[in-house]
Amino acid sequence: QVQLVESGGGLVQAGGSLRLSCAASGRTFSSYAMGWFRQAPGKECEFVAAISWSGGSTYYADSVKGRFTISRDNAKNTVYLQMNSLKPEDTAVYYCAAIPGERERVAGTADYDYWGQGTQVTVSS
Repeated sequence: QVQLVESGGGLVQAGGSLRLSCAASGRTFSSYAMGWFRQAPGKECEFVAAISWSGGSTYYADSVKGRFTISRDNAKNTVYLQMNSLKPEDTAVYYCAAIPGERERVAGTADYDYWGQGTQVTVSS
């Protein structure tokens, strides 16, 4: 089992940047594929980005491709989401999620077994 804690959210102006972090407990973090999702008020939770357990494979939603970068540091049990060129429509609660195994391009919310509590990102226009 793994526990996830997100941090790094906040208020930023359009065009700005934020880096989200997700710290995982447990000794087997490197055996989990990780994902980032977001949920805006009144909308369904949507996929943002995913990374394989080795970090060698990444996958992005079209809406963030070229602006966001997912990465991981298995020595620190942490996955990151670097968000650049932020837009007001990026405003949402951002969640990290984990799924065990050598998985790539996993984009469904139902596919992930473990979730963090979320961190708020607000982008002002």
